Amino acid sequence: MTLSSMSVTLRGTPGTSDNDSALDVFGATAGSTRLHSFQEAHRMPTRRQFFWYTAGISAGSIALVAADARLTRHRYEESTRELWREPLTRATGLTAVQHALVRAATLAPSSHNTQCWKFALSPDAITILPDLTRRCPAVDPDDHHLYVSLGCAAENIAQAASAHGLRAISAPVAPGAGYRLQLSADTAPASPLYAAITSRQSARTVYDGRPLTPPELVALERAGSSERVSLMLLTERPAINGILDAVVSANATQMQDADFVAELRQWIRFSRREALHQRDGLFSGISGNPSVPRWLGEAMFGMLFTEQGETEKYVEQIISSAGIAIFVGAESDPAHWMEVGRCFERFALQCTVLGISTAMINQPVEVSSARSQFAAHLGLGRQRPDLVVRFGRGSAMARSLRRPVSAVIV
Repeated sequence: MTLSSMSVTLRGTPGTSDNDSALDVFGATAGSTRLHSFQEAHRMPTRRQFFWYTAGISAGSIALVAADARLTRHRYEESTRELWREPLTRATGLTAVQHALVRAATLAPSSHNTQCWKFALSPDAITILPDLTRRCPAVDPDDHHLYVSLGCAAENIAQAASAHGLRAISAPVAPGAGYRLQLSADTAPASPLYAAITSRQSARTVYDGRPLTPPELVALERAGSSERVSLMLLTERPAINGILDAVVSANATQMQDADFVAELRQWIRFSRREALHQRDGLFSGISGNPSVPRWLGEAMFGMLFTEQGETEKYVEQIISSAGIAIFVGAESDPAHWMEVGRCFERFALQCTVLGISTAMINQPVEVSSARSQFAAHLGLGRQRPDLVVRFGRGSAMARSLRRPVSAVIV
């Protein structure tokens, strides 16, 4: 789970739902005429067929793809298994404990899996700092997602601290400077959310559509809200369809933005070899795409990453979801964005405990021209909707990588 609402799918998204029935349901929404007329006017080979046609241009390309898969598949699987091992190590000694807490923090989600954080250690505190070299100015020009990501990392530290006999309390820092967690001894037992850190992921798959029970919804609302963050849970189909329309419309705007597309491409890791080397970004293989050299992935990207394909994917994914969660901070500033991140991470961890999957669909809050209209649709007035998340029960995906602890401590 990155915070990015965009999953990199160059061919069909794995799932069990029938795509035609998904489009029929979407036909009842405001965007149906545009979608169906576009499909009729632009009948194309499937993305799977187009990939094999492109890959088959030369025998050398196919050989390179096969060689990369043989050399790196086992290494990638071993690396992700070690990274996401259960349970997280319970360390002893100040340095080892703080490193264990930082490791837990690095398993938090971040926009495009940029891992836009650094950690400064002192004897009684950990300060999470923004790494502005990893910001995404096209999709996140005001660093909103960046600070939400810091909040997600802070929540993981707080959950991991209790498992090490500590309590992590937020301490004030200069506005926009980061997030400081003061550590002190504590005897409170670890929450079940701690064990969920190594299982949580952003599952951009088709869910089974089953509704959640009232007790489950109560548990999610309790986990995902605070005095400074409110949580809206939409579970009725008309409300979900309204969010779908907003996502499809804003997604079209993003797909037509050359800077957005270029930035997204920059953070895609087209092969396992590249993903293992960088240990960040969005490995396209997680979405079921083949592992290919970057030169081939770059060539395929512009032809296969299309507005029509992304629209069909989001239609199928959203209508298969049990509901939509919308997080709203009381104010729009870095301090509240980090609090939104903490609330979302608790929500995602609670979902994991309950066997519920989550994935971001943030396009309506990422496109500035659509955000105020989306807020009005939700009845929020001048408040800014911060995150839009779909949830439901679905299958797990392959895991993403993270940079080592040594690379993020300053």
